[in-house]
Formats: sequence, C-alpha cells, structure tokens
Amino acid sequence: MLRSLVSLIVIVCAGSAMAATNELVFKSGFERPIWVSGYHVGYQNGELPIDQVNFDDITHLMVGAIVPNTDGTLSQTFFIDSVNGPTWAHSAVDAAHAHARKAILMIGGAGAIAGWQSAASSAHRATFVSNLLAAVSTYGADGLDLDWEPIASTDHADLIALVQALRTNGPPGLLLTMPVAPININFPPSGEGPLFTTLYPLLDQLSVMSYGMAYDYSGWYSWFSSALAGEAGNYPTSVASSVNYYLGLGVPAAKLGVGIGFYGECFHNVTTPRTAVASGDLVNADDNTMTYAHIATAYVPNMTYHYDVAANAPWLSHTPAVGPEGCTYITYEDAASIAAKGAYVLSNGLGGTIIWTVGEGHVGPGNDPVLDAVGAAFLGL
Repeated sequence: MLRSLVSLIVIVCAGSAMAATNELVFKSGFERPIWVSGYHVGYQNGELPIDQVNFDDITHLMVGAIVPNTDGTLSQTFFIDSVNGPTWAHSAVDAAHAHARKAILMIGGAGAIAGWQSAASSAHRATFVSNLLAAVSTYGADGLDLDWEPIASTDHADLIALVQALRTNGPPGLLLTMPVAPININFPPSGEGPLFTTLYPLLDQLSVMSYGMAYDYSGWYSWFSSALAGEAGNYPTSVASSVNYYLGLGVPAAKLGVGIGFYGECFHNVTTPRTAVASGDLVNADDNTMTYAHIATAYVPNMTYHYDVAANAPWLSHTPAVGPEGCTYITYEDAASIAAKGAYVLSNGLGGTIIWTVGEGHVGPGNDPVLDAVGAAFLGL
C-alpha cells in the first residue's frame, strides 16, 4: 500500500488453521495466537525477491495487490504486468506455503476507492464476489485482505453486504481480514459503531494502519510516524488512541491488531518533535522512498539519534539538511520502538500486527533488522 493506506492489516486465524503455524513460530510464553502479517507488493519484488523473504519472522504473507474494477472484474497485474504479475503472486503464495505460513491476497489499496464502491454495489456485487473467490482458488491463497480505503458512511451498507456474501459463499476456513484507518483524536469518526459491530464477527481480524501518522497540516506540530502514545491536540495521532477507539466500538481485543511501517517520514525546517510545521515541511509522503533500508544507509550514519520515551519512538536530527531528500528531522521505526509495540500488544491482549511492507525493511540478503525485531517482539524468536 502507499502511504495513504494509512489505512493496511492483520490476521487472526481461527482454531486448527492457526495451530500448525503456532507450532513453528511460537515459543514458551507466547501460547496465545499472535499474528504477524507482512505485506509484500509486486512493485517491490526487485528490492526483496521472494526467495529472500524471511518467513521465520511472519505468520502470514499479504500478497498485493489485486485491484477491483468498477464492473466487478479484477485487475491482476500486481503492479507488474498482466503476465509477470500473476506469476510473481503464484510464487509468493507457494513460498509462504512451503514455509508453513498463510498467504492472503490483498485487494485494493490507495487509489482504488472508485472500483470498490462500484464493484460492491448491488449491480455488480455477485460478479465481484465470484471473481474474488475465483482468485483465491486460482492462486491457492488462504484468504482475502479487504483494503477498502477510505470507508465513507455511504459505503457501510455495501461493505457489509460484500463481506457477508464472501463469508456465505467462500470455502470453509477462508480468512477475511481488513485494515482500518488510524484516528485523529480531534476529529474521531462518528456513526461507525453499527458498521464494526456487524463486521467484526465476519472477519478474522481488523488491523489499524498506525504508520505514516505525522503530517504538515496547518496547526500541526512535527510528530512521529507511529507514536505508541503521547498524542495531543497539535499532534493528534497514536497507536494507543486508535486502538482505544476501535475497542470502544466493541471490536474484541483479540481481533484487533496494530500496524508497523517499515518506512519513515522526512521533514525540512524542523529538527525536533512537537515543533510547529508549515505546509511543505513534510518532504516525502511516499513510503517507497523513505524506506527503512534507505534511512539506515543514507541517514542514520549522518544524523543524531534520539529516542522519545513518552511516544516510544526514535527520531533523527541534523542541521543543516542532509541526505538525498535534504532532511533535518526523520521519524521512523527501529528495534526499540518495535519492542515497545510488541509489549503493548501482549499486555493488552491484542491480536497481532501488520507490516507495511517487508520489502522496505530489507537491507540486503539475510539482513532484515526491523523484521527480526518484529519476530523477537511479537513471536518470541
């Protein structure tokens, strides 16, 4: 997903379907089924070939993406092309299964809203459902990740009807997952209680896309891309406040997950968090540029490292601006912040985490430091 996915995804598997995976990845003290669902998208295959994916640190591979067309048909290029894209997706699903992990087809993502709204309408829903379930069969996948973003109040009825149809017509054990948006505490959505009360019994998990949460909007201050806590009026986002919102709607803790972004955000003109920003100070909102691998090689050696204990988040600073993007302040994830998120998930009985994306954390063959940190924090590896 692109940054606006600030929207991405977790997986709770039921019963025996998860048991085999648990035996492989969970050690003593991690008996409860925690999921680690790592997104991998076709356009990042060059950064992380399938044969270099570290399956030890994940429980599910989210293979993206299939995009809904307005008539209920599916675009299956996987951001590559109509021939090599499906070939890549087949290899990704096969590799996950070869490592005894689940493979989920990501549907939609940023920019796909028009397709979602039309395909899920009563005029095209039956065709859409049939095509989605056919894709599960064609690729041998274990389920579907429904990345419908943003979800408008006018979409609720069609979204519910779609998920009900998939659950009714899908094969036994089909996994259905959905990423949901993080919350701005100043403007929390209203009227979503009935939506999620209806949806969560039909889904195996909901995951908060709690990454890329720093902005340069008017009135905002510099903040962290994925602060665990510490939000306030001028920096109104955090993992904990978003989780509390969805718990307040009645979503069971065990079906709710957090998000970890393997990318960061770069600012001009500020060197510390909680400093007033102006439009344009956020240099790059595209997660494909400010990847962890890029930050680790181009910025960490050349900037000063800090860790904010209130937000449980690292940051880098330097004056004057440095690096290809000319950053003075960078917010990102590292092993310390990932460990804090793992402890938070375990202590609050949450379901697990999603990662956007495993490719962005890949520094080189056998070198996946942030993915290894997730495996340690969430799976006890």
